[in-house]
Amino acid sequence: MTKSGQGFGFGLGKMKELTEAFKKAQQVQEGAKKLQEDLDVMEIEGTAGGGLVKVFLSGNQEPRRVEISPDALGEGADVVSELVTVAMQDAYTKSTMTMREKMEELTGGLNLPGFG
Repeated sequence: MTKSGQGFGFGLGKMKELTEAFKKAQQVQEGAKKLQEDLDVMEIEGTAGGGLVKVFLSGNQEPRRVEISPDALGEGADVVSELVTVAMQDAYTKSTMTMREKMEELTGGLNLPGFG
């Protein structure tokens, strides 16, 4: 038999902690929605060949546009293809870092039970 008042070890203190955790989780969810909107309008530039090729992605890594300098075109299709690939990788890396930083800002300082 268990002692009365013990229940499942879920006293009022635990309820308060749980309520706080839910509030924080809701704040994170609202922040995540805003972050998604911010990333949508953000523009991240990747470059190659000293700026001969530029690739632009949204913060959510959606392709926006590619700019190729006329100087690059004289180098031939193979070189231009390589420059576009390098610029895409640069933009992707920058966008991934940006997303990670923004997510850390969003969840930083939160002590969610079971998450850390």
